[in-house]
Amino acid sequence: MNTETCPYGSDAISRAAALVARGQPVAVPTETVYGLAADARDSGAVAGIYAAKGRPDFNPLIVHVPHLAAAEKLGVFGAAERALAAAFWPGPLTLVVPRTHDCPVASIATAGLGTIAIRVPGHRAMQALLVATGAPLAAPSANASGKVSPTRAEHVLASLDGRIALVIDDGPTTAGVESTIARVGDGAVEMLRPGPVTAAMLGEASGLPVTGVAGSEVVAPGMLASHYAPGKPVRLGATEFADDEYGIGFGAVAGDYDLSAAGDLTEAAARLFDALHAGAASAKGRIAVAAIPEDGLGAAINDRLARAAV
Repeated sequence: MNTETCPYGSDAISRAAALVARGQPVAVPTETVYGLAADARDSGAVAGIYAAKGRPDFNPLIVHVPHLAAAEKLGVFGAAERALAAAFWPGPLTLVVPRTHDCPVASIATAGLGTIAIRVPGHRAMQALLVATGAPLAAPSANASGKVSPTRAEHVLASLDGRIALVIDDGPTTAGVESTIARVGDGAVEMLRPGPVTAAMLGEASGLPVTGVAGSEVVAPGMLASHYAPGKPVRLGATEFADDEYGIGFGAVAGDYDLSAAGDLTEAAARLFDALHAGAASAKGRIAVAAIPEDGLGAAINDRLARAAV
């Protein structure tokens, strides 16, 4: 199979929708990273996502829908979930909720769990594809499982070229890291994966305390200990770089690739996966990354880096 790259536009969306209707996954940008989308109701199509990615089948997928009304046909939303949806949808927040009794999403997409991870994306390409297909779209990151997530079309091709038919190219993504994943339970919001929507933002919108992940069970995407691997050893918290290390700098620590010379965490998040891709492609045998503060979006950046370094 030859993988075609098609610039975003009505023709690209039509061609992608036709492929989805035939049960084939396609790569499409969102505001977070590029996703590999297929009809979440079609178990064979979802299996095609797993096959293309080489993804463990116990790792559930995020299902994308165009709006809250569509989400409520798939999952059960309480007052707190609706408050979070009102604050952050469309946008980079995924909510894990119980499946409805008649949820049409294939069980393979939720790894057989009684819950479902749902997001309303804000990116024009994914929204256009949702409208064109009329289907809920399961869409994990468009890369081989465990590898660095793609923020550009060429990143998709780096690990999936020949495995999928089409990549819609709409330039680099803006958020640069995957969505925050949260669920509500026992009078608190549990953050399952940090992302662009911070713990403080979740607490303010919901009026509830925010806790970290309890236990090690994989109940949402992105919870595997080893993930985002660039294929080389990764050293974190570097203050200087060795000759054989590809240096990823931040703030005053300059490297071969600087996430943000100004120390801006939003800029750093948007450039993170591009930096890891550059390090993976370099001639140097190791990658080292400057220390990133834990404040705000820094928690999401450090989460991805810690998994890349495992």
